[in-house]
Amino acid sequence: MRRLLTVLAAGVPLAAAVYLPTASAQTTDTSAATRAACSAPSVKAPAGTQVESVTAAAHEGGTIAGTGILGGSVSGVPAYCEVTVTLTHPGDNDHAQVRTWLPVTGWNGRFQGLGGAAYLAGDNNVGLGTAVKSGYAAVSTDAGVGDALDTSWALNGEGRVDTALLENFASRSQHEAAVVGKEVVDAVYGKHPAYSYFTGCSTGGRQGYMEAQRHPDDYDGILADAPAVNWDEFEVATLWPQVVMNNEKTYPSQCEFTAFTNAAVNACDSLDGVKDGLVNDASRCDFDPRRLIGTKVLCQGEELTITAADATVVRKIWDGPRTTSGKKLWYGVPVGADLWALAAHTDPDAEGNVVGSPFPVPAAWLKLWVAKDPSLDLSHITYSRFTQLFKQSQAEYDKVIGTDDPDLSGFRDSGGKLLTWHGEADQYIPTQGTVQYRQKVERELGGTKKVDDFYRLFLAPGTNHCGLNGLDGSADGLAALTAWVEHGKAPRTLPATLVDGQGQNVSRDLCSYPQVSRYRGHGDPAVASSFKCVSPSRH
Repeated sequence: MRRLLTVLAAGVPLAAAVYLPTASAQTTDTSAATRAACSAPSVKAPAGTQVESVTAAAHEGGTIAGTGILGGSVSGVPAYCEVTVTLTHPGDNDHAQVRTWLPVTGWNGRFQGLGGAAYLAGDNNVGLGTAVKSGYAAVSTDAGVGDALDTSWALNGEGRVDTALLENFASRSQHEAAVVGKEVVDAVYGKHPAYSYFTGCSTGGRQGYMEAQRHPDDYDGILADAPAVNWDEFEVATLWPQVVMNNEKTYPSQCEFTAFTNAAVNACDSLDGVKDGLVNDASRCDFDPRRLIGTKVLCQGEELTITAADATVVRKIWDGPRTTSGKKLWYGVPVGADLWALAAHTDPDAEGNVVGSPFPVPAAWLKLWVAKDPSLDLSHITYSRFTQLFKQSQAEYDKVIGTDDPDLSGFRDSGGKLLTWHGEADQYIPTQGTVQYRQKVERELGGTKKVDDFYRLFLAPGTNHCGLNGLDGSADGLAALTAWVEHGKAPRTLPATLVDGQGQNVSRDLCSYPQVSRYRGHGDPAVASSFKCVSPSRH
């Protein structure tokens, strides 16, 4: 658990910071003079709900501490009014809190909805505080569920899936938050927001895509990064590394996993024309892990020799889950990503026994929602059983939480803009799942150019899960989205700061998919102008 808490404290993979828009995203219009009177407004219940209560509280601002396991903080938050609306769906016995934070002065006329992380449906105050600091009125919902790793709501007292709470978490609560939040803004300020935006990463990214797919009029712009779309598939797929190790009865050490990753990055680093420790288009890296068989690895003072069995495990993890007959089920961990994130395990005991340490988010999904068995021993899942569970998750939950409907025509026709970046070294959500979704949208809506009119995807080399939120780089996606929505300036590239193989910050303009970045052959590799975006066929 300590390993997990360390990971979470660093903000990975749950994107605790949600979105921290930089100053470039905040512009103030004539509505800045609006002053919020902090009193509980009358709120009309969204369709299918009842309003249980409405409260208002004035806050002085200052430093806001993040709640729950994600923690974090944001300082310099101005005074704000918090309006909390509790909703219930008659017959479901649920209680979802929708919290809207409104700056007392300096409102920029915009509205921002905030997504969640892992099993946390909304924000833990850090994102709300950051939005208010940037002049936004902001909304978040808890969907009636718990904290990021709280899955106590999954099954009811009879051991059955609580379908009402799952629906809240999957889709309806975010829509209701948008409806309620804008109603509160109108009541408090006496005017509608000029523009409405949604921001989120991981679970929040999935929620953004759900909004675009099912409620295309909720937001003018959606910034949905490292999105957990294809939830019913990738959540099961991310247990594949544990299944492989248990079935192959081989558990490479963390040092050995790192050796494989470093070797692959070194082999594929120059795909973009320069050696800098950043692999562009990681899906094209075809490094064969068998090349490391016999290599010596120094690990905590002990010299280990990489075996053929170790290489087999890594090859299967990179390749991704397959049926026993070889049919591919989903994508594997991207080459260059941290393998230990999903393939962690204990050190061997005195008898040489090793116990896998599955990442808790997919482990809970498989045990509770798919198998409906909290006591399921994941270490005994065979390859054939894994296939059965994978297909069961697809069959039961694709329409509920898959969030992979490629028909975005409603969002397009409403004038909405969707912007996404995804790290190419994402250790928790395979980048290729997002690419596959984008390709499906292109097939559905007439090709790359037509889709580019309203939906753009940017892939970030060497970047981990939600890593451009300040973990291993940064990008101001909200500023780019605002310029696109409000001024029609579609982002041809997304300026970003990445961290190269030497741990140094480098500037890079992320290319709009399907283009990829290539070194011009001259110039400082740490400077974005030394690269150009080219089509993959020329890469």
